[in-house]
Amino acid sequence: MYNCIICRYHEIATKGNNRNMFEKCLVDNIRHMLRDAAPGCRVRRIRGRVWIEPEEEPAFQAEILERIISILPGVFGLESFSPAILLPVDMDIIRQTAVDLAPEVFAAHPVDHPTFRVRARRSNKRFPLTSQQIEIDLVTAIAEKVGENKFDIDLKNADITLGCEIRDEFSALYFDIYRASGGLPVGSNPRVLTLLSGGIDSPVAAWQIMKRGSPTDFITFHSSPYTPPETVDKVRSIAALLNKFQRRGRLFIVNLAEFQKTVRDCCSPRMRTILYRRAMFRIAEAVARREDCKALVTGEALGQVASQTVDNMDTINRAIDMLVLRPLVGADKLEAIAIAEKIGSMKLSSIQVPDSCTVFAPSNPATAASVNLALQEEAKIPDYAGILEKIINDIEIDA
Repeated sequence: MYNCIICRYHEIATKGNNRNMFEKCLVDNIRHMLRDAAPGCRVRRIRGRVWIEPEEEPAFQAEILERIISILPGVFGLESFSPAILLPVDMDIIRQTAVDLAPEVFAAHPVDHPTFRVRARRSNKRFPLTSQQIEIDLVTAIAEKVGENKFDIDLKNADITLGCEIRDEFSALYFDIYRASGGLPVGSNPRVLTLLSGGIDSPVAAWQIMKRGSPTDFITFHSSPYTPPETVDKVRSIAALLNKFQRRGRLFIVNLAEFQKTVRDCCSPRMRTILYRRAMFRIAEAVARREDCKALVTGEALGQVASQTVDNMDTINRAIDMLVLRPLVGADKLEAIAIAEKIGSMKLSSIQVPDSCTVFAPSNPATAASVNLALQEEAKIPDYAGILEKIINDIEIDA
């Protein structure tokens, strides 16, 4: 029975003169994400809303509608959406449609005596009834149809809500509101490069930065032959999951083993992890500048591990000149886990395989290393720049 889907946004509405760009980006993203699962849909902007309609059919087929409902929560920029019935701007038709639908909706609800309300939004100021009058009219008509003793009115937290929108060109009725991810459409901010490991935090950081409008490529580090092929396979799976939220980002795969062996042989054991991280940042910066990514993204959270103390993060950060974004810097582990479970990455992150930072890891790592100490240790590495250059030239790319 549904012949349209009303898509609502919130933050985009605050963008003033730039709002048109954000709306266009959102519409393009919806079209992209529905192109395979729901072909033949028309997506258009109509004053403060995005509408999805079947292009040829009079209503959505049930299977197509289910696919759309499963996809739209992952579209950044959307606040919520509702499958709806598009109607003429005629109160008699609106009322009759609501009355015809109500018995089925009430019968399907798991609560025997649900609470109910009507929420009307009237942007067509020429319509003869106010929003409040529309609500009263529809509640009265539905009560006559299903029986006044079948429900109670609750204007704040009703079990069933009938939504009604009255616009200049058409009206719409809906009973369900599905929550989406919010944020900004991916592509409304510049591309970034996420340092993606197989852990819990970096996939969450990538997801959060996409939610702020930046598409992301990914770079991961392994230490073959000291880490197994499953290390990279796991990250590939995580990148594939994250790409469901954006147009496909590339994965840059870096073998850090030769550098790690040199650090093991030439430098203080306590400094190994910090030196690894500084090299990772330098390699990631080189890739990001080559690929026109404007910032690096990490899953670092302050104080979580030895390399993420204030002193060590500062020392690692000073290896490069590029902006580093850390969406989780103030989050605790439970907050990261909650998001990982929500977006589906937790199951993949829980697969136990070694990662690059554990290779030759020290038992007693430095927790407050200075920049000068890091530079002194790096000076002990023969042809430091040449080693990194070779690593960068040998990067594998999953496009």
